[in-house]
Amino acid sequence: MNNSRVQLIRQEVLSDNWYTLRKVTFNYQRKNGVWETQSREAYDRGNGATILLHNPEKNTVILTRQFRMPTYVNGNASGLLIESCAGLLDNDNPEDAIRRETEEETGFVVTNIRKVFEAYMSPGSVTEKLYFFTADYSDSTEKRTGGGIDEEEIDVLEMPLSQAMQMIAEGEIVDGKTIMLLQHLCIQQFQAA
Repeated sequence: MNNSRVQLIRQEVLSDNWYTLRKVTFNYQRKNGVWETQSREAYDRGNGATILLHNPEKNTVILTRQFRMPTYVNGNASGLLIESCAGLLDNDNPEDAIRRETEEETGFVVTNIRKVFEAYMSPGSVTEKLYFFTADYSDSTEKRTGGGIDEEEIDVLEMPLSQAMQMIAEGEIVDGKTIMLLQHLCIQQFQAA
């Protein structure tokens, strides 16, 4: 933290139940030179990683479907969300974490993981940085029992990339990280053509 226009005053923990919600009070120097005191809440759940598995021969992708309470209370009638495989780093480096999550959630054991970018997904209120990856899979890729740990109840979906893109257009895939990875894959295919 080396921004000379920001002076932290205090951080208060408002909740430390599932993850940590803090109220941060700070002085901020505006562009006109005037200092003002501001407060913001920041939800800290740790950093995460996400991956899109792609079969280049069949042009299919692996996605997951699971219940997401925050979407349920914000208009998603079923609460089910179709997503790219993802999870928290849990003190691992991003590559190790996404290998673990890929096996737990999808059952696929992948070795050719490629990092494509990093992004803050909701920087106005959440501290999380997400690391984005892709990896190839095939019918011969090693598979183990997938579908998440017992409490997650994850469905593993394989579909043509074209179908996934249509599902974005029709509002069936509404998860930001998934849309970003699917669009990235389409851009890569377009540039390679």
